Amino acid sequence: MTSSEGTSPVRSPARLARVGVYPRRLRLGGQPGPSAREGRPGGAPEISLVPKLMDDPEVESQLEDIDVDAPRVGIVMGSKSDMEVMQQAARELEERGILHEIRVMSAHREPDVVADYSRNAHMRGLRVIIAGAGLSAALPGVCAAHTDLPVIGVPLTTPNSVAGGLDSVLAIAQMPPGVPVACVGVNSARNAAILAARIIQA
Repeated sequence: MTSSEGTSPVRSPARLARVGVYPRRLRLGGQPGPSAREGRPGGAPEISLVPKLMDDPEVESQLEDIDVDAPRVGIVMGSKSDMEVMQQAARELEERGILHEIRVMSAHREPDVVADYSRNAHMRGLRVIIAGAGLSAALPGVCAAHTDLPVIGVPLTTPNSVAGGLDSVLAIAQMPPGVPVACVGVNSARNAAILAARIIQA
């Protein structure tokens, strides 16, 4: 095939590529861009290495569709000494086949840890948080302040408790408007687990 003005052959881009000649592409403004060889081997389609940004609702929607063995209930307590009582919740959830996790974190000594845990709970697949605490019992309220998940507070007794745990009951139940926390009976971790199961199954 020849051009209309001379005898020089008109070579297609594919033929130019076969003989090692790569035409330069033009960027915006008429500036020359990298050749096919410089930009991508063999004239392959351009591939962007920059990930597409997604907003939080889109990310959460995709994560909810992923079927993974993630815990559905988070059991937290302010001290290791609370473990004996809070294990009642773990046993009840285990009998019901509900995956759960147990963490020890203090709302007073580790406020940043509690806040981070609560903020990330929903994204990690948790559906309910059970928080056990005694005395001033701030843990359930601090969790509720940093998550939109249901939080169930378990008032616990200690050797220094007032009126058999009334102090922790009031601290958990008397939350300000807009920061709700469910409150079960004193040391009633099993009831908290049953309530969590009903919330998940609702």
